[in-house]
Amino acid sequence: MFDTDKWQEIFSTIKKNKLRTFLTGFSVAWGIFMLMILLGSGNGLQKGVEKEFESSATNTIWVWSGQTSLPYKGMKPGRNIQLVNQDYDAVKRTVKGIDKSSSRYQIWGSNTLSYKKQFGSFNIMNVYPDYGIIERVTIIKGRYINQPDIDEFRKVTTISKQVEEALFKGEDPMGKFINVNGVPFKVVGIFTDDNNGGDDNNRLIYLPISTAQRVFSGDNRINTIALTVGNATVEESKQIEQTVKSRLAVLHKFDPADPRAIFTWNSLEQFQKFQRLFSSIRLFIWIIGFGTIIAGIVGVSNIMMIVVKDRTKEIGIRKSMGATPWSIISLILQEAILITSFAGYFGLVLGVVVLETVGSKIESKFFSHPSVDLGIAIYALLLLVFSGALAGFIPARKAAAIKPIEALRDE
Repeated sequence: MFDTDKWQEIFSTIKKNKLRTFLTGFSVAWGIFMLMILLGSGNGLQKGVEKEFESSATNTIWVWSGQTSLPYKGMKPGRNIQLVNQDYDAVKRTVKGIDKSSSRYQIWGSNTLSYKKQFGSFNIMNVYPDYGIIERVTIIKGRYINQPDIDEFRKVTTISKQVEEALFKGEDPMGKFINVNGVPFKVVGIFTDDNNGGDDNNRLIYLPISTAQRVFSGDNRINTIALTVGNATVEESKQIEQTVKSRLAVLHKFDPADPRAIFTWNSLEQFQKFQRLFSSIRLFIWIIGFGTIIAGIVGVSNIMMIVVKDRTKEIGIRKSMGATPWSIISLILQEAILITSFAGYFGLVLGVVVLETVGSKIESKFFSHPSVDLGIAIYALLLLVFSGALAGFIPARKAAAIKPIEALRDE
């Protein structure tokens, strides 16, 4: 029975062996503390990587041109491949499985934007309407580029919050005209792109690609093609990716097997690879964490064995006076559970506190806000207590099996 006298006896035993109890409890607390830190760090790493994928849809195939590295039908390697509007139109029209799509024509560098007496140097991104969905751009006022803007070659722009702050100084920019490299464009929307990270993604404006090509380049060149594949599986997305390559190979007359003529990046495939990687990392963390906890549990078992040996004569007297085997077992078990519960709870709380205070301040490109799910933490603590009880059961059985006569002879 878990009576008051028994608890007083347990505390008395602990007080007599303070250092031994402390070292055992420390090993248990350290084990669960390290498990919490490892789990939190693993989650922080996963959040950081997933945050990088949040910059655009995770089912996107990106396509950009390169330079041929293989001869093809009498043509030497080393030819530059330049993507054009016709490539984008052909891919969008003929390749099945595409959901959203946009080509992209970038004007990087010293682009002067001005409004009244305010000037700034920003990047210019020229796109189709779907690009806002692909890049997960958040419109905070007005609208994004739309299809009539493309069809009618409208001189309109959607500007970032940073551009608004730099040029308008608190004035409402909606409906106002800014000069983009000397050409007036009407502001129809304001966006933020914080998911993308990096200052360049917020120091830009969006223009209709048809207008920008006509005004700034006078040709049909594009830099990139972006395609989403809807609910396609990884294998289906890889098939779409290969079909796009084959289609462009026909249009530009290069070997479809040429690895450098056209470059692609399949974000769905890469995202699935990272998911599998983090599953392996979580499994590794649990193995390491449980290994550390088991080391502490072994310590609990050892201290209970020592307790049984030190109290052999006392146990013999108890049994000679009618103590039942269960009363002996429960005494040892209670002490083991008390040590593991208290030490485990302390290690768990300390781990959570460290993650919430120190860990929450750590923010980098691939590491963000480490944390541990409360349910997992409680599960780990309960498992620890069970393990502590199991660790105490072996020496408890040994104590219960002691014969009174042999115990009284023990020196």
